[in-house]
Amino acid sequence: MEIRSDNPEHGFQFPGVFEIAAIGNAGLEAAVPRLLTEAGLVVVEGSLSVRTARGGRYVSVKLHFHAEDRGRYEAAHHALRAHPDVKWTL
Repeated sequence: MEIRSDNPEHGFQFPGVFEIAAIGNAGLEAAVPRLLTEAGLVVVEGSLSVRTARGGRYVSVKLHFHAEDRGRYEAAHHALRAHPDVKWTL
């Protein structure tokens, strides 16, 4: 189910599908979807994208996940930020 608003000032609409990015040390590609799944979130299959920094030390991992409410959305960020190799989430 996807709920959308005609008013862009409404902000996040729950339930919904959201994108999250984790930026940190190289090697996060497998950890990010696993951490979200372990936190009880549903990752959208096929949504994973990875971008490696020029020097190869850092990586940005993006994917989409389902969140039923703001608490589940915040749980996704918390699960990723708890990992020692994640420096930021967006």
